[in-house]
Amino acid sequence: MAISEILASLDQEIRLLQQAKAVLTGSTRASKAPATKSAAKTVKKTVKKRRLSPEGRRRIAEAVKRRWERQRKAAASAGKN
Repeated sequence: MAISEILASLDQEIRLLQQAKAVLTGSTRASKAPATKSAAKTVKKTVKKRRLSPEGRRRIAEAVKRRWERQRKAAASAGKN
């Protein structure tokens, strides 16, 4: 058996298994994966990146500064004892 025949046989078996899975899960589509590479890229593009507003960034910076100040005070009081 040639490699191309083995690959064709495997592809056929995969299609049959996907169809069986679709029947068992009640899905109309055999595979949940995107059909093409361009469809896969489209799926990735729909994920939105979370961005911080300037106000949110300012609030976080202030909270970090307050935390550092508390740590400095705690270290200074621990050094006196």
